[in-house]
Amino acid sequence: MINLTSPCQKIEIFMGTEKKLSTQEVIKLERDLAKFANMMDSVVRIPFTKQGVGADAALSTIPIAGDVAGFVLTCYAVYKAKQIGVPQAKLNGVLKLAVIDGVVGCIPIAGTLFDIFIRPSRKALDVVHDHIQEEYQIYSDDHVVHPFLHEKLEQKQQHSAFWRNPVIAWIWIHIPDILGLIVLILIGLAMWFGVNMLWDWYQSYRA
Repeated sequence: MINLTSPCQKIEIFMGTEKKLSTQEVIKLERDLAKFANMMDSVVRIPFTKQGVGADAALSTIPIAGDVAGFVLTCYAVYKAKQIGVPQAKLNGVLKLAVIDGVVGCIPIAGTLFDIFIRPSRKALDVVHDHIQEEYQIYSDDHVVHPFLHEKLEQKQQHSAFWRNPVIAWIWIHIPDILGLIVLILIGLAMWFGVNMLWDWYQSYRA
């Protein structure tokens, strides 16, 4: 049998160490996974929370085919997690959840609700984030909560000190949350005015 292990790999194995990814490489890989998880679970979310609805819930409305597609996509999330170096033991729970998701997804309505609240892809992302906190001491989650905006901000910060200002950076990262909160406030005000108008009309009608 031919041993294809390189001398460097042999030394690493012998020393009991593995070559770690750099902080930037880890952030990039986790951000890529976060983009995928957001697409699957949080395309539309409650402002300043991680709770939302994504493609997984929409796929679950398609009998069988949608559930199979959702399972395959969750397996892809697990694959991305392994690229970062998450041990298989930590990912077994995610795979079990994906299987349950696929089975329950065959049940109308219940399957869709399960996808909205359980969210296997988001669970995979949480496992990854816990792992890199332990291994790399990366505690910020801006690149996970809003990965697309974080990537754009990183590019802007390379060319201008303006974007490196913590306040400006925070506002940029949370633009969807701020806009979502404004929309919710406007909807609340519109409902309040609508109820008041109906009440005034009801009172005048009774008079």
